[in-house]
Amino acid sequence: MPFKVLSNPRSRIAPEPSALEAFDRLARLSRFCAGHEVFEQEAPTTSYYRLVKGVARGTRLLADGRRQVCAFHFPGDMFGLEVGTMHHYAVEALTDCEVSTVRRATLASIADGARIERLIWQVTSQQLESAQERMLLLARHNAYEKVACFLLEIARRCEGPWASLAMSRQDIADYLGLTIETVSRMLTQLQHDGLLALDGSRRFMITPRRGVALDLAA
Repeated sequence: MPFKVLSNPRSRIAPEPSALEAFDRLARLSRFCAGHEVFEQEAPTTSYYRLVKGVARGTRLLADGRRQVCAFHFPGDMFGLEVGTMHHYAVEALTDCEVSTVRRATLASIADGARIERLIWQVTSQQLESAQERMLLLARHNAYEKVACFLLEIARRCEGPWASLAMSRQDIADYLGLTIETVSRMLTQLQHDGLLALDGSRRFMITPRRGVALDLAA
């Protein structure tokens, strides 16, 4: 199957190092075992979070009982940045995780508070852009392209030729708005087309063939 997604991912403005250092100085480090929640949906928004180690999943339970996977968080990602008094989604550790936590109420009373607040707004703006790009992905691409772009995004966050999937195929399906059967078929098709190598069910490597351009969609 021919597949061509040409445009490159947008460049991101790197957070100010001094702001990240100020956040880390103020933060309390918490550890969460795989399967444990960092916070629940509709829990009070008392803190900001930054993932130090592991992979976490953001999910929202819809009114009809269905689950929507909203995001996957990797080391360095910040989350729990919603405006308002409660979290709109839950975050759960997919692997054993370490999370830096800063209480929101403390920022108004410390010298670095304004710097950290600017960091929060910068990251929030970038997350909004990412959410808009994901909406375009879901609206404009077919299932084959959605799965391919998802794998490329995961590979971009990992070091080395082999990338690990901390999430299940059901997680991927709930994130991309597909069924688990469709995700499995697309993975098989990507292998058949020579664009993907799988090592078991959790490790993969992108293996583009000559004449086939495989890149992240903007």
